[in-house]
Amino acid sequence: MATVTAPTPRLALPALLKHRATHKLLLLALAAAILVPLANAHWASGTWPHALTVDLTKPLTSASDWVMDNRDTHPLFLYFFGYISNAVVLSVRLVYLALLAAGWPGVTALTALVAWRVAGVRLALGTAAAFLACGLLGMWVPTMQTLALMVVAVLASVVVGVVLGLAAGLSDRLDRALRPVLDTMQVLPAFAYLLPVVLVFGIGVPAAVLATVVYAAPPMARLTALGLRGADPEVLEAVESLGATARQRLLTARIPLARKELLLGLNQAIMMALSMAVIASVIGAGGLGDRVYQALASVDVGAALAAGIPIVLLAVVLDRVTAAAGEGHGRSAPVQWAYAAVATVAAALAARLLGHLDWPASWTLNIAEPVNRAVDWMTAHLYSGVPYVGGTADWAGHFTTWILDPVRDGLQWLPWWSVLLIVATLAWLIGTWRTALTAVLAMAAIGVLGVWEPSLDTLSQVLAAVAVTLVLGFATGIAAARSDRFERALRPFLDVFQTMPQFVYLIPVVALFGVGRAPAVAAAVVYALPAVVRITAQGLRQVDPAALESARSLGATGRQQLWQVQLPLARRSLLLAVNQGVVLVLAVVIIGGLVGGGALGYNVTFGLAQGDLATGLVAGAAIVCLGLVLDRVTQPTQRRAKKGA
Repeated sequence: MATVTAPTPRLALPALLKHRATHKLLLLALAAAILVPLANAHWASGTWPHALTVDLTKPLTSASDWVMDNRDTHPLFLYFFGYISNAVVLSVRLVYLALLAAGWPGVTALTALVAWRVAGVRLALGTAAAFLACGLLGMWVPTMQTLALMVVAVLASVVVGVVLGLAAGLSDRLDRALRPVLDTMQVLPAFAYLLPVVLVFGIGVPAAVLATVVYAAPPMARLTALGLRGADPEVLEAVESLGATARQRLLTARIPLARKELLLGLNQAIMMALSMAVIASVIGAGGLGDRVYQALASVDVGAALAAGIPIVLLAVVLDRVTAAAGEGHGRSAPVQWAYAAVATVAAALAARLLGHLDWPASWTLNIAEPVNRAVDWMTAHLYSGVPYVGGTADWAGHFTTWILDPVRDGLQWLPWWSVLLIVATLAWLIGTWRTALTAVLAMAAIGVLGVWEPSLDTLSQVLAAVAVTLVLGFATGIAAARSDRFERALRPFLDVFQTMPQFVYLIPVVALFGVGRAPAVAAAVVYALPAVVRITAQGLRQVDPAALESARSLGATGRQQLWQVQLPLARRSLLLAVNQGVVLVLAVVIIGGLVGGGALGYNVTFGLAQGDLATGLVAGAAIVCLGLVLDRVTQPTQRRAKKGA
């Protein structure tokens, strides 16, 4: 036996040395051996050296002061931004007045008929019930305000997104130029969009709409470009052989072939616009978001929930209708749409003649009081009164003391050069040297901006939330992939949680956990969990059935099939789940600054509240850099993924 097993260690070392990851680690060790002593000699302190920071306070403050001084007199504001602002206000007002003129019967009939023609009777009934529920909750007028802002913002987002998508889809050079811009727009947190537009347009609807357009246009642009580039080459060659011009090929072949991607882009633009329209309530957008924000400010959970439910209903309805349109369901003849339009007009006229355009006040349900009574009971019995196991306040305190504080203190204790070295190692192992260079430069930029410690505080919250999200998400996703019944039971909950805007997640966590970093982490976990569960379950279900059959034929148990076949073959999906979990967690951790999350989220919120452009923009730029770092260390590059290493 000894003669058989003895050569194994001698053969393992050469094989290990030939591995690509070993070569990378050896090169990094060599670079660290040279650079770390030099860095330690010049900057012995573990914190980021003050000599390597750039103070942007003065130039940003000067720019902010110039805008404030010239906003009412400079031609740029009077004849360009002023016209844009007026056009936005006029458009939103026209849509809002049209909705009020149609009355609740007309709006309900219109939305139900559209859903019927697109997706069938079942969704039409659900749509009508959703809008009637908005009225029953006493939120009809705020719902119409949000819907009017949504219509204008989505139309503008679609126009901007399609134009950018056409440019990127038809030109490789423009695609390369637009990619980093779109990346930045998607990673930048929603709050960071608000400060510049408020500075230029002031508090109100124009700033809210334009911030929403900037936030919602990138997915439309990306999916438009994807659809144009993915058009069937044989169809394009056939159209070209018939003598069609470039414009004719675009209009008759490329765009029709990209219909599914275009409608998916519309779906994503609508969902992101609704999320942003709620967040934009802090700058005067009005509507449902303003009700949620005001209720959160006074910790009135009942009022916040009464406004939050219509937001969720709107999100679910819009998601279902646009998703059904993307799948091609319910295509109707023009005459059927004409009948639907006539029915809508008839309902609106009947309501006007009967004097019932406004939702009757006697038809409303006050859920705020019973909800607040339930919250009071939860506070008394769950918040701090659960015997033996402790209440939710105790859990939040223990989570902060045992997890958040040690992780934050550990990250801030590490020397700054060791953090850069760790980032470089992780990014290079999972990607290429370009990936590692990008991640290191982004992390170094955080230090240069002078927000090293708050960024590490934010990073500690993200890491803790991601760890909890992945444990729960992978376990739930595996269970959903292995049981059709469990997957069907879970689907409605995932649908609701995935369509709920970020802002709404703060309502229950404030009631259960109070304020602080732990509630921000809890909201981030709930927000990111559905995406991780869906991607994990889908990846496991798409594993090659032949591989599973081979494992069964060899006598593998269900557990062995999972650990030795499904999970290894679903590696790319699992890494994508990690990546999406990180990005989604970061978005909500930043919003958690509203409920005591602190760190970069607090800086962004403080900058917005005080009109402090320097604090807000520097924190926003640091968040973009942090998001870029986390993206690079959790998602393999395409070339790396193809090699399967």
